[in-house]
This record gives sequence, structure tokens and C-alpha cells, in this order.
Amino acid sequence: MNFLAYAMGSGGTGGGGGGGMGAFVPLILMFAIFYFLLIRPQQKKAKQHKSMLASIKKGDRVVTSGGLHGVITGITDDVVTMEIAPKVRVKVSRGSIAGVARRDESSAS
Repeated sequence: MNFLAYAMGSGGTGGGGGGGMGAFVPLILMFAIFYFLLIRPQQKKAKQHKSMLASIKKGDRVVTSGGLHGVITGITDDVVTMEIAPKVRVKVSRGSIAGVARRDESSAS
């Protein structure tokens, strides 16, 4: 039974506990990978969406996150009024606008 105690105990030679900083290197590498693959692209996309929302104006053809297509007829700070059909207007939250449709689509319809 004594051989188990000797096998489990650390001998005086070759302990190899590693340095204090050596344990953090994998964590730092994982954070760097997450930053460049997940966090940074998401922040870039959010910045582009915010600038797109700031640049919309009356007459723009937009698509909401719910899939409604329409033309902007009125804008306030939080609410956008869209015309989705002749004489059919809906109010949507400004943040729910997913994108501005291309200019050539507005002339096609």
C-alpha cells in the first residue's frame, strides 16, 4: 500500500508545476480568438446598423426585421411610418428596420 502513496506524492525532482503565467496563456489565446471571430464582427455589424438607421429619410424603401417592405412616409426619433400599400400606413419602431432596399428596386415596382 505504501507504493500508492509514493506514486501519488510529488518527488523532489521534476515537479513540473508550471509557472504562474503559463496557466493563463491558453485563456488569453481563447479570449483573443473569441474577440476576433465573434465580438469584433458583431460590434462592426451593430455600428453599421446604427449608422444605417441614422441615415434613413423620407422616401426610402426599407425592409423591417419582420419582413414588411414599404416606403418611409414619416420619421420621428423612435417611430417610422411606412406605407406598405397604397393608403395603408403602419408605424414601426426605428430599431426594427433591418435594411434599406436597393435604389433600383424602387423603380422596378
